[in-house]
Amino acid sequence: MSGSAPVRLGLRENAAQFSVLVAVNAFVGAMVGLERSTLPLVGRHDFHVASSVALLSFIVAFGVAKAFTNLTAGALAQRAGRRRLLIAGWAAALPVPLLIALAPSWGWIVAANALLGINQGLAWSMTVVMKIDLVGPRRRGLALGLNESAGYGGVALAAGLSGWLAASFASRDVLVVAGAAIAIIAFLLSVLFVRDTGAHVALEQARDHARAADAPPTLRYAFAQASYREPALRSCSQAGLVNNLNDALAWGLVPLYLAAHGASVGDIGLVAAIYPGVWSVAQIASGHWSDRVGRKPLIAAGMLVQAAALGLLALSNGALIAAAAAAVLLGAGTALVYPTLIAAISDAVTPIARAPVVGVYRFWRDSGYVFGGLIAGGVADALGYGGAITLVAALTAASGLWVLYDMPAHPPFPGTGPAYDEEPRPDAMRAAAPAPNP
Repeated sequence: MSGSAPVRLGLRENAAQFSVLVAVNAFVGAMVGLERSTLPLVGRHDFHVASSVALLSFIVAFGVAKAFTNLTAGALAQRAGRRRLLIAGWAAALPVPLLIALAPSWGWIVAANALLGINQGLAWSMTVVMKIDLVGPRRRGLALGLNESAGYGGVALAAGLSGWLAASFASRDVLVVAGAAIAIIAFLLSVLFVRDTGAHVALEQARDHARAADAPPTLRYAFAQASYREPALRSCSQAGLVNNLNDALAWGLVPLYLAAHGASVGDIGLVAAIYPGVWSVAQIASGHWSDRVGRKPLIAAGMLVQAAALGLLALSNGALIAAAAAAVLLGAGTALVYPTLIAAISDAVTPIARAPVVGVYRFWRDSGYVFGGLIAGGVADALGYGGAITLVAALTAASGLWVLYDMPAHPPFPGTGPAYDEEPRPDAMRAAAPAPNP
């Protein structure tokens, strides 16, 4: 998009820039996907980490860094610009392969994953927000489905390939070489081809939300609304947290669970790739579907399907066929939830409030990695891998039931409720607002 071109909203109208962002997000996913089938095994075999809690500390560090980066990125996006934060995210990724290559102890791997969390928090957050900026309100679910599909397609491809290559080469060498190539290519792609989307935000704000506040909410205010005050937002925040809690389990504990039952590195790589692979492909349809039927049914159903998948995995005793079937179910359930949650958040806020509120949601969502690493690791040490998987399945089912109870069928109209203005508007004004499309 040249500087003289008119600013327009829409997927087709911004196809070139949207496609660049899809490619960038595929690299974001691939960067973290490299670790999915190999890093827990590296911890066990190369660094002789015996405790599950200590081993999963790399996920805890990743989750803490990513969660707080999301929170900061959401608050900074309007002032610093989306593109600058995206480039900063890839700059943070450049040292990660070097730290893994030179690591004399597991603590270096944990530090590398803190940087990886910063990379994911900045780069993934900005690709999400920029795509929402470009397409406008009508095709938001489809846009997010495409974004998350690209990201988790990258996760699946990298997880499968790294597992396959680790069968022939040292796992750490695979991580280092592939990670360096991905980080460098994505950094250059972001610098040379990505354009900022601030003008699209201004256009949508002026066109569709002229009555709403013309400045983003403070971080403190957005945090309170998205965390506990506003049902449309808090339901999404808790579901996102639990979703990533079980993703932490899949990332850190499932490879060890399968290995303990005799699975090869290649078999582990296959299961590790199936889950995000199904998740990736199905998100395009689920995001589009949520534009038609609404967000709440898909979110609640997706959490319950994930719980069933984890229950099957717990009962499988590590049998490869059952584990693969559970991975398919887990990917399908996550696909129903993941793009739909961000679309639901975006439905309920004005364009000017989008980045800070999405940042708060992503803070809670990625805090799930912290809780997942601690809970899964602690319970696995006490009750074994099966006990940890069963507990996380129960938490996931409870989250789905919470959505059914707490989430409104339709969000409040953006700009008319207390989640979006510094001073709440009267209830009569909220009632007078036009109803949103589901």
